[in-house]
Parts: sequence; C-alpha cells; structure tokens
Amino acid sequence: MAEKVRVMFTEEQVNKRIGEVAEVINRDYGDRPLHLICILKGGAVFMCELAKRLTMPVSFDFMSVSSYGGGTESSGVVRIIKDLDESLEGKDVLIVEDIIDSGRTLAYLIDVLDKRGPKSIRLCTLLDKPSRREKKVHVDYTCFEIPDEFVVGYGLDYDQRYRNLPYIGVVSLNSEGKT
Repeated sequence: MAEKVRVMFTEEQVNKRIGEVAEVINRDYGDRPLHLICILKGGAVFMCELAKRLTMPVSFDFMSVSSYGGGTESSGVVRIIKDLDESLEGKDVLIVEDIIDSGRTLAYLIDVLDKRGPKSIRLCTLLDKPSRREKKVHVDYTCFEIPDEFVVGYGLDYDQRYRNLPYIGVVSLNSEGKT
C-alpha cells in the first residue's frame, strides 16, 4: 500500500473513552429506553461498542446518507440513501456518528428527524473536528476532539479500507500523493 497509518489513539484509549462516555449516557437516561440511530457505514463499529456499555434498554436503527456536489466539495445537499425502519414518535433518540467535521449533514439530519416526533434527540460521536465546522451542531457526547487530519479505523475508512482497525489512525499518502 502506498499510504501509511500512524496511531492517533490506541485500542485501549478508545475502549476506555467509550466506557467513560457510556457512563455519562447511563447517568443521563437512567432506565429510560434509548433508541440508537447509527449513521452508516462508519458509525457501526462505534455504535456496537457503545451499546454494549449502556445499561438501559436500547433499540437500534440505521440510516445511510450522502452529501454530494461538484468535484471534491460537498454541495451541502444531503440525500438519504437508507431511511429508518421504525417510527421515532415519542422516543428518546441518540444519533451515533463516527466523525463530525463540517456539521452540514448532521444539521440537516437532526432537522429531518426532529420533524418525526421524537421525545428527544441527542448526538454522540466518536470523533469531532470542530475546526472544520461550517454549520452549528450541538454535540452532546464526544469521545475525542481531533485536529484536521484524515483518520481511519474503528469504522472510519480510506477508500473502503481500514474500517476494521481496532484503533484510530492518521493516514499519510506517499510522496506523489497517490494511493
């Protein structure tokens, strides 16, 4: 492979932090049922690890969204590729995301989901890049705040690779910038 991956957070650091965030969520919700919405594909590994540490009754649902535009820049237009299977009416909802950077997709998604009548909506992310924020999004639970680097592992990918790494790593391309 032409790229290299440098460890940013070890598997032990990631597991410890997910446990700490789960404890806060457990305190906030107590015994109230919580409906987790995983944003695919990247959020799947994180959501499974988080859910194992939650003590209240949980249910899962999944969404896949795409933001597209000309060239490498997102137009900010969000397209729902896979919508939810269940109603949100009256449920406490926790959106589980792998990484939040510009916030455009999440701002749109929270607005769409809020119109479906949940009791509450909160947002939990494994990684947050606030330096890239373009849209204001309130993140309720964050495992790690990171600088503007391209990261992989724990569900995050580079060209569909590295999702299965048990740690968070930073990708560096070769000197030609090719993969």
